[in-house]
Amino acid sequence: MASKTTDQVKKELPLKQQTLTLNGDVSTGLVLVDIVNGFCTVGAGNLAPRVHDNQIAEMVEESAKLARIFCDKKWPIFAFLDSHHPDVPEPPYPPHCFAGTHEAKLVPALAWLEGEANVTIRLKDCIDGFLGSLNEDGSNVFVNWVKKNQLKAVLVVGICTDICVLDFTCSALSARNRGFLTPLQDVIVYSRACATYDLPSHVADSIEDAIAHPQDLMHHIGLYMAQGRGAKVASEVLIQES
Repeated sequence: MASKTTDQVKKELPLKQQTLTLNGDVSTGLVLVDIVNGFCTVGAGNLAPRVHDNQIAEMVEESAKLARIFCDKKWPIFAFLDSHHPDVPEPPYPPHCFAGTHEAKLVPALAWLEGEANVTIRLKDCIDGFLGSLNEDGSNVFVNWVKKNQLKAVLVVGICTDICVLDFTCSALSARNRGFLTPLQDVIVYSRACATYDLPSHVADSIEDAIAHPQDLMHHIGLYMAQGRGAKVASEVLIQES
């Protein structure tokens, strides 16, 4: 039933995906959203997968490939890491990704990014990374990163497609529209390098305050909503060698 519903939604709400080709002009930055153990590594926390998850595994693999390319070329990378104080809840989700623990660290395939000169890492304690980039003095680390690197586009990857990825994408687009992110023009979401979690209805029914969250359907809806807000969606990313 779930697959039939997903197929019908994809038919009624089709995505317009494109191939993104990056060249050597360093006008695109890579944004990694919450590719941490607490969301991606089996058994690493309350919101981590309980068993191997193909969609999450592909997301990590594609994100790691892109990160390696961007680092080799010294192109800018911005990595959000979900990081929470144990006593500060984030409803409606259970406690997760406690600051300073293994949960809040980059997954093993990306752990090498820490310390790389072209990488900016931001710990965030909220769903929306754009809001999580605000400092107490009113400055915004993400806005400053875009302006410093004079980025015309950002390529967004990570987890969850319909939650943190979507919220960040929508906020970035709104900020662009208001002129806060000049010279940014495009926010591009790479579908194969995004993922979300799976919570079947029969499992959700046994968890207090939980609602069903079919993975493939919500992944598609997240991408569709991002595109509806003005993001571009890429199904493939190619690197044009100079």
